[in-house]
Amino acid sequence: MKKYFLLSLVALFAISCSKKVEVSGKITGGLPLERIEFTEASGVGTLPLINLGMDKDGNFSGTFEAPKNGMYFMSYAGRKAMVYLKGGQKFQFTANNFDFPESLKISGDAKNNNDFLQGNQKFLAQYVTKINMRDLLSKDEAAFIKEVQKILTDVEKNIDSIAKKTKADSEVAKFKKAEIKASLLTLLVQYEQNHAMAIQNPNFKVSGKFKDFEKSLIENSDELVRNQPIFRNYLLGKIANDFQSFAQTNKTRNPKDETAETFSKFLDTRKDLSQTAKDYLLAFILSEYEISPVLASDEKKLTPIKKIIDEKIKDQTVKSDMQKLLSVIAGLKIGEPAPEVPMIKQDGKPFKFADAKGKPVLVMFYASWNPYIAESTVPVLKEVVNFYKSKMDFVYINLDDSKNQFIKTSNAMLKGISGTNVYAEGGMSSELAKKFGIYGFKLPSFIVLDKDGKIASQSFFELGDNNLVNVLDKQTGLKAPVVSPEIYLQNDLLQGAK
Repeated sequence: MKKYFLLSLVALFAISCSKKVEVSGKITGGLPLERIEFTEASGVGTLPLINLGMDKDGNFSGTFEAPKNGMYFMSYAGRKAMVYLKGGQKFQFTANNFDFPESLKISGDAKNNNDFLQGNQKFLAQYVTKINMRDLLSKDEAAFIKEVQKILTDVEKNIDSIAKKTKADSEVAKFKKAEIKASLLTLLVQYEQNHAMAIQNPNFKVSGKFKDFEKSLIENSDELVRNQPIFRNYLLGKIANDFQSFAQTNKTRNPKDETAETFSKFLDTRKDLSQTAKDYLLAFILSEYEISPVLASDEKKLTPIKKIIDEKIKDQTVKSDMQKLLSVIAGLKIGEPAPEVPMIKQDGKPFKFADAKGKPVLVMFYASWNPYIAESTVPVLKEVVNFYKSKMDFVYINLDDSKNQFIKTSNAMLKGISGTNVYAEGGMSSELAKKFGIYGFKLPSFIVLDKDGKIASQSFFELGDNNLVNVLDKQTGLKAPVVSPEIYLQNDLLQGAK
């Protein structure tokens, strides 16, 4: 009995400490080409945690690690829902393809917290219709503060009421209260910046009482920065004018400075911001304006961004997320051997990159559900293969959900194109996807291996990228023809004439 009790206690402890979330459900009318992704919502530059496909009836299931208890984006068909998840939960839901996320119904042990969120969302949707923003921003300062205090009281009262009704956890109710305060802080910024214009008095300045009220809404600045993207927007709004002035001066002194470099230098001058705030704001600017697929093939732009992340961001979670995002966009380190991971050919036999040694290799990562691949990528691929096939090999790695789908897809899309078709066992959850940093937004993408099986290029997202063409020319000794812009123009005019 004692042994059984200890085993039960150990099992209970393991469940309570688990970060895994089991997700399953059905989307009625769900389209096989659409995917479901979950992404942590309060982080900066975070990557999807799972990419799920559906069967022909719209059913799906999967398991992923939740970095922390909190808000997550659930994406489907280009639309997003905000949900609250905790490690160790079973998150089950149903929805309709045509009106997701409005039709979203959540069950399992994530139900209470998400019923609470949906209840609050409905309340706020109705409540905000009663607020006349133009009138509010025109009120005198005392009346404005009184109105904002009333909004806060009303919403917090509603939060407590719905939390009690739905039996939601105290932490999710606390999160929503912090969120409303962060939202109201952005409203205060709007008032401070726009009230002068609203009352036609350019000399208007907010009083000390206004600033005291603003401070009263900020209980723990660093906690808000970590958990509330809205609070980061508030901080950005507060410093926007100062940054604009700094940027104009800095551009005059150093015209080559990019946005992130300028913003990093600006933050160094702000003694009023904590290091945590600086880390999150800088990471936001990097992820929103600097790190993109276009950046992947430009090593000159990658270097200063890597330096900013390494030297300026101190928070280890933020640093790690940004480094991972950058490595996913840029690809594996040039000169390192390509990771050997489980892959199989159509006949079921294993495949290794070592099998292709002796010639350089162009590797394509793709899946059947990737939009436009058949229309946009395959025609260009045929031209590239036909030109370089005498001097290099080609490997097409499929990341569909099953081997059967891989066989159907490769036979349909790549029929008649020279190269080796292989499947990464496990698809988007495969070891290959993890080691090569493959996510849904990164399909299709391309890398080049040299004749010794080493990484010879960054990741590319377009076969027509001039930097990719340069790598292919260098690896093969061939010289791709340069198409004159005038020829493109002439072809466009001819097409238009038809």
